[in-house]
Amino acid sequence: MRIVSKRTLKEFWQQAQYSDSQGQLEAWHEEVLKADWSTPQELKAQFGNASILQDSRVVFNIKGNDYRLIVKINYPYKMVYVRFQCTTK
Repeated sequence: MRIVSKRTLKEFWQQAQYSDSQGQLEAWHEEVLKADWSTPQELKAQFGNASILQDSRVVFNIKGNDYRLIVKINYPYKMVYVRFQCTTK
């Protein structure tokens, strides 16, 4: 899969209060780069705790659900668009 954009992830973890998310976000990034999903079901098989939403959006729980990463996926073009991250704290 191709990911647009890693810069959004970096901007999040570079904030002092979210710096503990860096390792988990980098691990997520590396794993998704290696993925080859054609359907939401294939994604769920790899990331069982991900929440599939309408309009091809997915919520990933990061760092034990301390953070959430919301992406939009275009399965035919193998594109993952990072929309935003947020904290559950």
